[in-house]
This record gives sequence, C-alpha cells and structure tokens, in this order.
Amino acid sequence: MNNKIKHGLVTIGDASDIQSIQLVTGGDINQAFRVQTKDNVYFVKGNHNVSENFFAIEAQGLKLIDETNSIGVPHVYYYDQPKNDDDAIMIMEWVEGQKKKDTNAKLGTQLGHMHLTTNDQYGFNENTFIGTLPQPNDLFDNWIDYYRDQRLLTQYNIAIDKGRMSSIRRDKMEKLLQNLDNLLDRQPKSSLLHGDLWGGNWLTGSEGAPYLIDPSVFYGDHAFELAFTELFGGFSLDFYEAYNSVFPLPSYYEEIKPIYQLYYLLVHLNMFGESYGNAVDQILNRYVKG
Repeated sequence: MNNKIKHGLVTIGDASDIQSIQLVTGGDINQAFRVQTKDNVYFVKGNHNVSENFFAIEAQGLKLIDETNSIGVPHVYYYDQPKNDDDAIMIMEWVEGQKKKDTNAKLGTQLGHMHLTTNDQYGFNENTFIGTLPQPNDLFDNWIDYYRDQRLLTQYNIAIDKGRMSSIRRDKMEKLLQNLDNLLDRQPKSSLLHGDLWGGNWLTGSEGAPYLIDPSVFYGDHAFELAFTELFGGFSLDFYEAYNSVFPLPSYYEEIKPIYQLYYLLVHLNMFGESYGNAVDQILNRYVKG
C-alpha cells in the first residue's frame, strides 16, 4: 500500500487494487471506511489536524492489549504520523461477525483476564487522547494522585477554559478533589485498562469472539473501567456476571462508581457542551454537601 490514492481523508493502496470503498457511520471523531481490495478487506479511518502521535498511541494501546493474550483486537497494518497538521489515516483488519449466545459472557471473562495484567505504578508513560481531548499521563506510586492530578484536574481545567465551570460547579469540584483521599483506595490493583470502554468500542468477530477497539490505555483501578461501562449502557448482565467470576469488583464499588463516572461526564461536557452539565452536578451534589 505504498502507492496511495485519496478518497476524502482516506489514502490507501493503488487504484487498481481497490474494488470498493464504503463509508462506515457511528463514530464522532474520525471518518471511517470499509475498503475492499482484490485480496483483503480493511477498516480505514482518517482525520486531519491531529498530532503526530494520534494514531500511533492507539496502535500502541492495541498492541499492549494483544500482548495480554486475553481478548481480541484488530491487527494494525499501517498508520500515519502526520507533520504540520497533515491528513492522517490508520489501516486495520476488518472485524465482522455475528454475536453468539455466549459472546457477552466471553467479553466479560476476557476483559477480566486482561485486567489481571498489572503494573506496580498507576498511569502511563505516554500522553494519550480521550476523543480529541489531550490526556496527559505520567506514572504515579498511588492511584488517588494519578486520578486527581492527571484525569479530573485536566478535564476541570479544560472546562474552565471552555466556560463550562460555573462558580458553584467549580467550588464543588474543588472540594471533591480535596476530599478524594477519604473516598478512594490509594493502592488498588493497577490493571491494564482499555480506558474508553463504552458500548461502541467493542465488536463481534468471527465465531462470536469479542474484539476491543479504540483504546486509550493506562494502568489503574479496574473499577474505573467497569464504572464507565455502566454509564451509557451496551453491556449485558451476562457480561457483568462473567467479569466478576474472574476479577470481582470491591464491596464498596457502588459507593465510588459515580466518582469514576464523573471523569467521563466531564469529558463529554468538554466535547459536547452543557447537555452533560446536569449529570456532572448530580455527582458533585452527592459527594459535596451545601
């Protein structure tokens, strides 16, 4: 695929190799296409004005997940590392299949095994992205400092810059940040996490096998990942039962779940606006009285 042709943002292969290019809908961040060539089918996504490591970081995350030998991910054939805000593409294996009766349970079981891959620190050694928003990273010796300083504070500051932190919301957010030591475990097991696991970021492949896509990996509390799966749906009771049979959630999970969901609601507030403000406020009001 060195001799490239362009189709919108997508650049792929030699014109004589391509039999069809079909737009794939459903994503908010990238343009996506199903590309049929003489020999194979590819999933191709493109974007513009992205940083040099935008797709490289995603490919690294998929590689780390694949190396756990726990759950499927699409093979990455190629990605651009654009200079000067050029257009960029990523070319991956096309994953397609029909769910089977045990697909959701397999997803839970295999994700649980993935989360059993652990690290002795929290965070990640590369900056990543959540959607198109920057996600600064470093490695920390305790979970609370990482979650407060690298996750919640980052989105809090973005919200201030975007004018999405009213004085009341800002005051409650600051009080919650100051009180995290009394709410969260400082040293939970540090699991390899997908980092952006909503219902649209897993697919069914051949034989009903689950595949994870679009990761934003880091090492952290596995309850953080599960809290996000509950925020927007897309996961079944079979999934949760199978997951807990491999890596049970802590007894206090329900008490901390909204604190973990707050991060993703702040992300959505910053990306999509005040329609997510009420959900943010409900969580802040739960943990900060008055």
